[in-house]
Amino acid sequence: QVQLVESGGGLVQAGGSLRLSCAASGRTFSAYNMGWFRQAPGKEREFVAFISRSTITTYYADSVKGRFTISRDNAKNTLYLQMNSLKPEDTAVYSCASSSIGRVTTSPEDYPYWGQGTQVTVSS
Repeated sequence: QVQLVESGGGLVQAGGSLRLSCAASGRTFSAYNMGWFRQAPGKEREFVAFISRSTITTYYADSVKGRFTISRDNAKNTLYLQMNSLKPEDTAVYSCASSSIGRVTTSPEDYPYWGQGTQVTVSS
């Protein structure tokens, strides 16, 4: 299995930026497709972004398209989420997750391994 640890969350004003990181250890990071999800208080977990093993394919939720960028460095076993033009509605706990399914997937059920999450708070 793979162990995932997120970092980079914090408090930022609306319009600001944050870069989240997800450090992986254990099994080969480059063997997994990766995703970012978020969960706001009282709401269900929500898909944010996907990136394939090779980095060729990325996919975004409509709510973040054009503002967030997912990337990965397989040599460093690290996944990233660059978040720009942040809005108060982006406030949530952000988690990274890994999947062995060989296609784009937005369903949390397709991701068996998860990090503990990092809090992102955007003030208005």
